[in-house]
Amino acid sequence: MFPLSGLADEAADGMDGQIAAHRELGWSALELRLLNGKQFASAAVTDDEFARALDAIENAGMRVSGFASAIGNWSRPINGDFAVDLADLRVLIPRMHRAQTRFVRTMGWMQAGTSDQAWRDEGIRRYRELAKLAADADIVLLHENCEGWGGTSPANARVFLEAVDHPNVRYLFDIGNTVSYGLPTLPFYEAVKPFIAYVHVKDARRNPAGGKSDAFTYPGQGDALVREVLADLLRTGYTAGISIEPHVASIVHLGEGTKAAPAERFASYVKYGRELEGLLKSLA
Repeated sequence: MFPLSGLADEAADGMDGQIAAHRELGWSALELRLLNGKQFASAAVTDDEFARALDAIENAGMRVSGFASAIGNWSRPINGDFAVDLADLRVLIPRMHRAQTRFVRTMGWMQAGTSDQAWRDEGIRRYRELAKLAADADIVLLHENCEGWGGTSPANARVFLEAVDHPNVRYLFDIGNTVSYGLPTLPFYEAVKPFIAYVHVKDARRNPAGGKSDAFTYPGQGDALVREVLADLLRTGYTAGISIEPHVASIVHLGEGTKAAPAERFASYVKYGRELEGLLKSLA
């Protein structure tokens, strides 16, 4: 069985609440994204704030499974300032070393009116440059099937990974992002399976009209074939770990308007973890 973790900011904004949710679940790892609305993987969280947060995690007997950065994400266009992404990675690298984790989630930049060819070529160029920093630091860039040319189809994902062709670049497969972006789950999973180094669990119901969906559900209750993917991971000996990213009571990156009350967020997050544990137990 693989270790369980979660994007802790969906449970609470502050570190105490994030730790408490994982303590409630009995999980020993947190994936770090936001601290009180600020990116852990950027200078927005100061070194002192990071040190205090990590001390709290370690004092609770827990560890960091990885960082979910904003590098190349939905807020960053492919024709924007790449220096922002490089700066984030340079801030993050010593934090990853301090937290003793090698994984950082990244994406592939918004198209922003550029041609498909330019989007692809510039994304590959940028990723190769990031990969050099990753190799020097002995960390692993995880490209998620989300925003970016390399997340728009199973074929593109495979082409992207093979074009970058770097041992410090792997894939983070978010099961529910397939449905969220109107894409097929199993063909995508099979295309990137040889490159998968980490997995996010999310689930959603498909948009009847096709295209994107934000009808997120508890794991196994949507159309993302969460059960089937997890069963295959277990069957094939996957051990790297998974993180929940519920999006049920809180879609953190969409802002305050999509967050439920603190108590509801916390309870929903813990319920999501319990539902995942039950699903995994049924597969054992």
